[in-house]
Amino acid sequence: MPRAVSDGGDNLNGSDVGGSQAPSHCGTDYRVSFPPNKSLLQEFSGTLKDLFFAGDDPLRQYKEQSSWSKRVWLSLRNVFPVLEWGRHYTLSKFKGDFIAGLTIASLCIPQDIGYAKLAHLPPEIGLYGSFVPPLIYPLLGTSRDLAMGPMAVVALLLGTLLQKEIDPKTHPLEYKRLAFTATFFAGITQAALGFFRLGFIIEFLSHAAIIGFMGGAAIIIALQQLKGFLGIKNFTNKTDIVSVMKSIFKSAHHGWNWQTILIAASFLGFLLVTKYIGKKKKKLFWMSATAPLISVIVSTFFVYITRADKHGVAIVKNIEKGINPPSANLIYFSGPFVLKGFKIGAVAGLIALTEAIAVGRTFAGMKDYKLDGNKEMMALGTMNVVGSLTSCYVTTGGFARSAVNCMAGCKTAASNVVMSIVVLLTLLFLTPLFKYTPNAILSSIIISAVLGLIDYKAAYHIWKVDKLDFLACLGAFLGVVFSSVEYGLLIAVAISIAKVLLQSTRPKTALLGNLPRTTIYRKIEQYPDVTTVPGMVIVQVDSAIYFTNSNYVKERILRWLEEEEERQRQQNFPQIEFLIVELSAVVDIDTSGIYALEELFRALKKSKIQLILANPGPTVIQKLRSAKFPELIGEDKISLTVGDAVKRFAPKAVDSV
Repeated sequence: MPRAVSDGGDNLNGSDVGGSQAPSHCGTDYRVSFPPNKSLLQEFSGTLKDLFFAGDDPLRQYKEQSSWSKRVWLSLRNVFPVLEWGRHYTLSKFKGDFIAGLTIASLCIPQDIGYAKLAHLPPEIGLYGSFVPPLIYPLLGTSRDLAMGPMAVVALLLGTLLQKEIDPKTHPLEYKRLAFTATFFAGITQAALGFFRLGFIIEFLSHAAIIGFMGGAAIIIALQQLKGFLGIKNFTNKTDIVSVMKSIFKSAHHGWNWQTILIAASFLGFLLVTKYIGKKKKKLFWMSATAPLISVIVSTFFVYITRADKHGVAIVKNIEKGINPPSANLIYFSGPFVLKGFKIGAVAGLIALTEAIAVGRTFAGMKDYKLDGNKEMMALGTMNVVGSLTSCYVTTGGFARSAVNCMAGCKTAASNVVMSIVVLLTLLFLTPLFKYTPNAILSSIIISAVLGLIDYKAAYHIWKVDKLDFLACLGAFLGVVFSSVEYGLLIAVAISIAKVLLQSTRPKTALLGNLPRTTIYRKIEQYPDVTTVPGMVIVQVDSAIYFTNSNYVKERILRWLEEEEERQRQQNFPQIEFLIVELSAVVDIDTSGIYALEELFRALKKSKIQLILANPGPTVIQKLRSAKFPELIGEDKISLTVGDAVKRFAPKAVDSV
């Protein structure tokens, strides 16, 4: 009985591309095996499983259980991961979570007040985002390190999109309503992606595009903070660098306040120094984590005793005392703002989701535990839906506070609960103390925080590795800096999709040659020492063959043949009689691809050249058989490996190896 060829280049005799040399066939005639036919239902269900359950099978654990009570418990544990890790929670873990929670609370309180200004919302709404949402996430999330709360880039994006619909100064209530509506739909979008297991959608925003987008957003955020840093009263609402710089220089003669600049510059220097120390000496991370709160306390005390607010230093003024008021009645569920809220929320939700999952995966990899992407989407979505009902805007797991959470020694997601309790106490008792906090210090804190988003090392690494990826990175960066956040995001997605289309429509093909004294065939471009087989041309296709690239693949193979014919003619080699197409990397083929192979066969037949296919995978050979392609070219023209084809059709070339 013939042995089946394996997909992806793992061959039985080792003579194919990607294999290692192995014993010969010892006279046995191995043939390509045809896999059993699948019904339409089997093919469709297999495709759906690969699409939605690429990394796991959530129903597998239920099949092993016969008791209904155990199945119910598994269902609850699947929905609420806290039931799993909560059973093993100990006092030592609580100590780590308690310290981490206190540390990130000291960082998030001043940041939340500042980020609320980015979103053009009252400062207390920023604090609300670090109270309710962090209580929801530990119940549903799978990351031990993500620290929940408002994020600078999401706040900027939300503020930019919202103010295009409603002016926050003239219609503050309507603006808040639209913000809560957008947050509600952001949560719905995130939860829907998790529930229907559509997380692959966010993969269209590539890592390179995110690096560029974040870097551009960081620069825009930092430049916008110059309003508070310099004490400028009249400032542009636009976010592009040209408009911001014009606004800064126009106010240079009469709009800057030297007392404000002195406060901002002094504490920015303090924040940057502590951050540098925290990076250089990991044990002193607490210095950079507590520096923002220390800056707020000291600057507030300084402004209070000197009454600098009487000399042009802008202050926060009143922050409403008390916990989150309900806001379900403020969400637009009808009228013209529903669709606008949905559009804004979907965009903000996707960005927040991308950031959180990217950060979560980073720390999960560092600590060697599994992050469930679909559960994360459900957790973030639920968190934002509940947040929208309790006066919060879009929250997520940002890198800065998550990094502090990790370095502070968090053991589980319970550190979010500790942070939430600290924020609760602040809302109940401490908000009046922020009355004299200068806006300049909030600007310094935000500038210090967002500078870490400019990852020039990653951008340089992308440039060195992949120029097309760097183009996506640069396009996103320039789009944000010179146009707007949404256009930068659009450019990032467009370039990422364009790259996918380019790679799918123009797949790689390569000539193969024989490694001397072996039966192994490798790419001539990679291995210059390989030798070509007289009278044969061997071409490898490195992609699935679909309607998008089938014609290109056919034309490229014919061009390889033409070039190789000319080269072999110059070296007085015999006329080419065989073209071998190596298919180990071709994981799939459609009807257009098969039609292209038929056209290739007919074109070769006119030139009296025989077409041979080597190492087709199970999916490919099954479809070729359904199209009766083996009958067209002859079943003996489909070989197990390139080595087999050469041995059968050019035995003298094998003997000379």
